[in-house]
Amino acid sequence: MELLPLAFAAVAVVVGATLQRVSGFGVGLVVAPTLSVVMGPGVGVLLTNMTTVVSGLVIMLAVWRHIDWRRFWLIGPMTVIGAFAGAWLVGQLATGWLSIILGTLVGIALICAVGLPRLPLAQGPLPALTSGVIGGFFNTTSGVAGPVFAVYSRLSRWDQRAFAATLQPLFITMGLASIITKITMGSLEEHFDDAAAGGFLGLSDSWLDAAASVGISGAVADLGLVFLGIVLMVMLGALLGSRLSRVLAALTARRIAMTVAGLGAAAAIVRGILELLG
Repeated sequence: MELLPLAFAAVAVVVGATLQRVSGFGVGLVVAPTLSVVMGPGVGVLLTNMTTVVSGLVIMLAVWRHIDWRRFWLIGPMTVIGAFAGAWLVGQLATGWLSIILGTLVGIALICAVGLPRLPLAQGPLPALTSGVIGGFFNTTSGVAGPVFAVYSRLSRWDQRAFAATLQPLFITMGLASIITKITMGSLEEHFDDAAAGGFLGLSDSWLDAAASVGISGAVADLGLVFLGIVLMVMLGALLGSRLSRVLAALTARRIAMTVAGLGAAAAIVRGILELLG
């Protein structure tokens, strides 16, 4: 991969982590469409899942005292069910169709989060369980689940501070579930082939040879190096977000994230259509 797309992806991770620190979510919205366009939807969403795990862990430590653990244990296990369904779908789709579905799901999530009128009160376990399944499915297929839980938070009148804090362990759970299910079910084999023969970062032969000498494939070696970069970018974004949270309203941060996500979703759909036509 050329340096410019890689730098573009790094900026997306920093911006997403910054917005997530301020508003509670933003990483998936910003990073998933961006990396989908840069690296392809299969690998792009996988890296987004990795990013949400790291960002969720970093931010969770800062908001620990506000986490609603009762509600987490109600929603969290259900996200795993959605992850299995999403991993199966990813394994059935070609790259072009997956790009289109990713962009469409992001668009639907945005419409649900910002386009619906004031929702009626819907408390109790059923809305929470349902949001968990849908969120897990969206996270695995598109890397975006925050808007799903934003709708649930409006239905249940969930306190904003507790909602934003509880999202962090949910993102960790969903991210791990998405990564594990897609890898163990073999959902990404075709997408890895499409994204990068010989290493999708185009790293030096010496790096790939060193990895191969200890039994690590080029794709896995590249993923490991990318993951290290993700950790560093997330930490930078969290630091920036902690400072910006003093002057930037959570609502403003969400609007920025959703605007960027809308543009990225449109680009992903266009990319998918072009791949199918090509």
